[in-house]
This record gives sequence, structure tokens and C-alpha cells, in this order.
Amino acid sequence: MKTRIGYAAWVAGVAQFFVAHVIAELAWARTYSWAGNNISDLGNAHCAMQSEPEPRYICSPEHGLMNASFITLGTLLAVGVFFTGAVWRRGASALVARWLLACAGMGFVLAGLASADVHENQHVLGALLIMAMGNIGLVLAGVGLADDVSGPLRWATSLLGVTAITAFGLFLSHRYLGLGMGGMERVAAFPLLVWALAAGVRGLCHQATRVQDAPPGRHGAQAAHS
Repeated sequence: MKTRIGYAAWVAGVAQFFVAHVIAELAWARTYSWAGNNISDLGNAHCAMQSEPEPRYICSPEHGLMNASFITLGTLLAVGVFFTGAVWRRGASALVARWLLACAGMGFVLAGLASADVHENQHVLGALLIMAMGNIGLVLAGVGLADDVSGPLRWATSLLGVTAITAFGLFLSHRYLGLGMGGMERVAAFPLLVWALAAGVRGLCHQATRVQDAPPGRHGAQAAHS
């Protein structure tokens, strides 16, 4: 039950984030661009021109919804990390990976509590927790996952982390490779969310399959244990 809660937290956290993202961006009077706008622009509390890192006008009527979604996402990511202990190996690599991923969750919470146009320094710290520590945690998670997790998933986990760290470096150096500022930021931030969603869905489906395949006598015991 504890592990299922962790998987469900990951799925719910990521799903509600993308729903809130779409609602917030559609509320803009001017077209919101995934290439030309930061993710954080959706949470800015005031309407104004911004010059850094690229000039753009920001006015997000649903900034409250977006910031609440950041906080929810971060909280559920951290809950998932601590509740899915069974999917991790014992040892230093898994422990460090889990703590770094939990730090990324706290980064989302901080980003939601401190919008970029009101508390810039705190917001930047939150972004660093997500795209630096969180992505390093994602690389380590590839070797920290338990042996019963398939090899391709472990490799994909580390590959997502390496991709995100590379994109974060390119984003900081203003090299967007044709993706735009917002596009490169998303390559740096979204792999963690893609992984959490995929790992959560896989975990829930895997557990459901194990229950269905268990002998009849075990169903009652599992149900009573749950």
C-alpha cells in the first residue's frame, strides 16, 4: 500500500501540473509560447515587460493556479520518493539519488511560493534545486533502482538525466539550438517529470499485474494486508 501511494503521488503530481500548465497558458491575452516563454512566466504575479534572459511581455491571469500547482507537484514528488522505498536498492547511490530527487520536489515548492517577479533569488534557488540537483539525482537513479526494474528503464533514467543536465548548461549559456529559451528550459526541466510519470504508471501497472497473477489464496491475504 505504501509503495502504491508513492507511485500514485508521482502520477497525480505530474498530471495535475500539466493540466494547470495548459489552463494557465490558455488564459493569457497574448499567445503564450513554449519556445519564447519560461515555465515560471505562468506564475508571475504582475503584468510587465521582462528583459532577462530574453525580452518578453508577461501577464498571467492564472498565476495563482500555476503557483499552487508547483507546490502540489513538488510535495507529491517528494512524497513519492520517500514512499517508494521498495523500488530502490540499498546503498549510497540510491540514498543520494532519492535525497536529490526530494530536493527537486522542494525546489518546485519554493518556485511556487516565491514567484520569479516577486522573490527572484528564492525562485532561482528553487530552479537550481530542480534542474541541477534533481537532474543529478535522475542520473544516479539509473543505478539506484532495484534489480527487478528492467535494464532499459534504468538506462533510460540515466539518459534522461544526462540530457536534462546538458540542456540546463545550454540554457544557462543562452544556447538554445533553435528551441528557443522556453524550449531549452523545458528540455532541462521536463525529463524529471516524464520519468516520474512513467515510473509511477509502470509501478501501478506492475503491482496490479502481480495481484492478478497471484494464486487465489494470496488475494485475500494481500487485500487484508492492504
